[in-house]
Amino acid sequence: MPTPAGAMDRITGLANEATGSVKQGLGDLTDDRGLQAEGKVQELKGRVQQGIGETKDAAETARSRF
Repeated sequence: MPTPAGAMDRITGLANEATGSVKQGLGDLTDDRGLQAEGKVQELKGRVQQGIGETKDAAETARSRF
């Protein structure tokens, strides 16, 4: 069951993933390796944030069952 805290982490994670993807694309177009790397890091950060949100939701669901 989604929780408010989990939802915020997932939304923020999705935003970071999207922004990172755009940065990577711009880095590819401009041959800017720094921007490409920055985009990859931000995309990974977004994936981690989404995982944290999913973990919070799973923990809350498990806690509510007891």
